[in-house]
Amino acid sequence: MVRKPIVAGNWKMNKTVSDAVTLVNGLKADLGSMDKVDVVVCPPFTALSAVVQALKGTKIAVGAQNMHWEKEGAFTGEISAEMLRELGVHYVILGHSERRTYFHE
Repeated sequence: MVRKPIVAGNWKMNKTVSDAVTLVNGLKADLGSMDKVDVVVCPPFTALSAVVQALKGTKIAVGAQNMHWEKEGAFTGEISAEMLRELGVHYVILGHSERRTYFHE
């Protein structure tokens, strides 16, 4: 089976919730029906819910920028797979360079 290429945009620590929704509303017109590649946007955690809602009905998927391996617990500031799944997030970036460099992960 040949997998479609993925083109993902990681927004890092950029865009407020309203900025994020404005951006994806613009992307919908250009990329919302793309079928040759899987398009994924990865906004900051604060914008995930709003971006998922704004992209409903398009082929643009939403990814998170990080995820904790535990289902729940005393992990301040972390987010679990279950939490992301409930929001409608289908991708996660793990092991990216900033997390390794700054947090020694």
